[in-house]
Amino acid sequence: MKAAQFRELSTQELEKKLLDLKQELFNLRFQHAINQLDNPQRLSAVKKDIARVKTILREEELKNDQTV
Repeated sequence: MKAAQFRELSTQELEKKLLDLKQELFNLRFQHAINQLDNPQRLSAVKKDIARVKTILREEELKNDQTV
């Protein structure tokens, strides 16, 4: 997913997406450990998506702090 698509989501949706991505990363790491991972590039893609979501959540947090 691109950052623009994440920015369209609400904060609650972003937090849910973050939990889903973390669970997916856990599963991918497990598959990688037992040599059943079909697409190893998916590991880095999920990590980058997690970073994007965290960045957008932080930006929203800072924006809300400035307006208060």
